[in-house]
Amino acid sequence: MKNPLSVFLLCFFLVAVSAACAKKNTMADPDPNPPDTTTIPLVPVKVLRSDLNFPWEILWGKDNHIWMTERNGRISKLKADDGSTVFSQTLPDVVSRGEGGLLGMAQDPAFNSNGNLYVVYNYLKNNIYTEKVVRLTFTNGMLENPLVILDNIPAASIHNGSRLWVTEGGDNKLFISTGDASNSGQAQDPGSLSGKILRVNTDGSIPADNPIPGNPLWSFGHRNPQGMVITDGKLFTAEHGPNVEDEVNLVVKGKNHGWPQVNGPCEGSETSFCNSASVSEPIWSSGGSTFAISGMDYYNSDRIPEWKNSLLLASLKNTTLYVLKLNAGKTAVTGTTTFFSGTYGRLRDICISPQGTVYICTSNGGSGDKLIAVNNP
Repeated sequence: MKNPLSVFLLCFFLVAVSAACAKKNTMADPDPNPPDTTTIPLVPVKVLRSDLNFPWEILWGKDNHIWMTERNGRISKLKADDGSTVFSQTLPDVVSRGEGGLLGMAQDPAFNSNGNLYVVYNYLKNNIYTEKVVRLTFTNGMLENPLVILDNIPAASIHNGSRLWVTEGGDNKLFISTGDASNSGQAQDPGSLSGKILRVNTDGSIPADNPIPGNPLWSFGHRNPQGMVITDGKLFTAEHGPNVEDEVNLVVKGKNHGWPQVNGPCEGSETSFCNSASVSEPIWSSGGSTFAISGMDYYNSDRIPEWKNSLLLASLKNTTLYVLKLNAGKTAVTGTTTFFSGTYGRLRDICISPQGTVYICTSNGGSGDKLIAVNNP
């Protein structure tokens, strides 16, 4: 018969180890369908602002400030250390309906010298809800000289897409994500600006090397791409699924991404269309439910070494930050970790400072939305 004291000590040890492991595992919530899941300790977090009204885009400006759009039409420049407002201006013709309003923004590579930035927003054109891309010039503390870069993009109260990205290194191409504007068939129509990734020159002209001459189309078959980032020449989008299969796509010139015939990876009855249309499948999907994924950025800083070479992805419905680890070639997701689930509510967008601080904005409404700094100095 075993010594009763020994049995008691062994049981106590096992309970203690189990409790310690359970505590450690709560530090990061695992994604339900990852290729591989690891646990990373939470990093320091500071709430900088709690008085925002549906912020949609936050970007790290070339002037080392955070630039932000809010859906009601306001563009602001914020200090990165405390989130205080340096500059704010409201565009007069923005019309916010449902998920529409002032959405994506990007700065020109030469912003510090020319003051040019690009915004995409919904407005009324001949009483029809429409979307356009406009270039503004920041000079003398004001946004002036609006120039329409692309107009007549179909808009709706849902599915407007609307991220912007300007390439650097002298290429200076403006990429625009558009949703299907609640008309799914438009995503497969090369003559429609809906459900696409579009590519134009920064003056609005069509690049000669686009897939279709004279057409801004770069890729098609997109449902509602609310996240977009380019790194090392690779373009990634984050897209809402209808009720299953949110997607992260590696977008390739001229490729069909399947919507509405295909949702997520090619499976079952979708296979025939995938084969005939050479559909490009996502590199990550949410599986049997949707998370309402939104803003996305690429992280490669030593500040949070566990996050290096990862896509950071905000989600609205799941109120969670997803960290999608990429392989060396940035062609596949090799692991997923999640943070802040339920802590701050709906997460809309992300930007990253050159020092590796991550900024996140929420989308809960009621003039109580937050700007949060993760691992700030």
